[in-house]
Amino acid sequence: MKRKVLTAAGICIGILIFTEGTRYFVQNQKCQKQLFAMDTYMEFTAYGKNSEKAVDAAIEEVQKLDAMLSAENSKSEVYALNEQGNLQATDDLAELILRGKEIYQETDGLFDDTIYPVMKLWGFPTGNYHVPTAAEVQKKLALVDGNKVEIQTRDSDEKGRDSKEKAKFVTLGADQQIDFGGIAKGYTGQKLAELFQEYGVSSALVSLGGNIQAIGTKPDGSSWKVGIRDPKGGQQDYIGVLSVENQAVVTSGGYERYFEENGETYIHIINPRTGYPADGDLLSVTIVSKDGTLADGMSTALYIMGYEKACQFWRQHREEFNVILVTDDGKIHISENLKGNFQTEWELEMIESGSE
Repeated sequence: MKRKVLTAAGICIGILIFTEGTRYFVQNQKCQKQLFAMDTYMEFTAYGKNSEKAVDAAIEEVQKLDAMLSAENSKSEVYALNEQGNLQATDDLAELILRGKEIYQETDGLFDDTIYPVMKLWGFPTGNYHVPTAAEVQKKLALVDGNKVEIQTRDSDEKGRDSKEKAKFVTLGADQQIDFGGIAKGYTGQKLAELFQEYGVSSALVSLGGNIQAIGTKPDGSSWKVGIRDPKGGQQDYIGVLSVENQAVVTSGGYERYFEENGETYIHIINPRTGYPADGDLLSVTIVSKDGTLADGMSTALYIMGYEKACQFWRQHREEFNVILVTDDGKIHISENLKGNFQTEWELEMIESGSE
């Protein structure tokens, strides 16, 4: 599948409140631009005197990361790693490798960046969908093992650099390939939050497809309102609205990407233990956390876990993130820490943090 050309468009305006003076004019200058990258449409909204510079810098950062992390782009760093099996890594690649391994270990392998050969077998990266045989699945599944990915620090091998300078080298297991589709957008959102702060922007909202990154509050001091998509509805249908500040909100569900063959539906979320699409009792998982990378990875892992194990897992990690789970019986389950921050007309059940 051909990748679409990266484009950016938008408006930057100043909202003038005459009764309050020019200080509020500067404070409420708004810049909003759109971009297609990482196979999704993105929107950047920022307020303040440096809003346009910050948004332009954010777009540049996204384009850089997209070019670096795409497993399908023959010029990318990840593509080179997959072809060679080892590579001297940039800081971003090294950080993603480390975070991927952390989440792999924390979820007992239910999140695994080395799932890429199985994803390709099903045709999800390219759109050339295919239902493989059991033998084909087992052959590719044998390559999936996050424990085999290694990262080491040693002297740089780049010419002209001080031999005492340390560099990070990534090595994959034999015939392994990696893809950061499960955490790349979460990591990007986290990087953009840091970037906005560098520009002195304390009021911004970034939408990266199913990932939302909230920076600070709205200019009036109120929380950002984030709609949580209805997994049984269209793109503009929501099960409720979540109020957030300085947090990432990441939603995963089988409705995001799938194909149908012979009356069966196959979703893009693959269970690393079986090599087949996840088939549990969850329709969607939303993770709310200050850590965007963690939120991205956990949304996938908890979806694969299913409702009961996802609840148990959250209870063990409730200091790191909160959850909104939509089950196949049409109910919404939210962690108790989100009580008061989520409004919905649906039937709502609280997930309490008491011991099992």
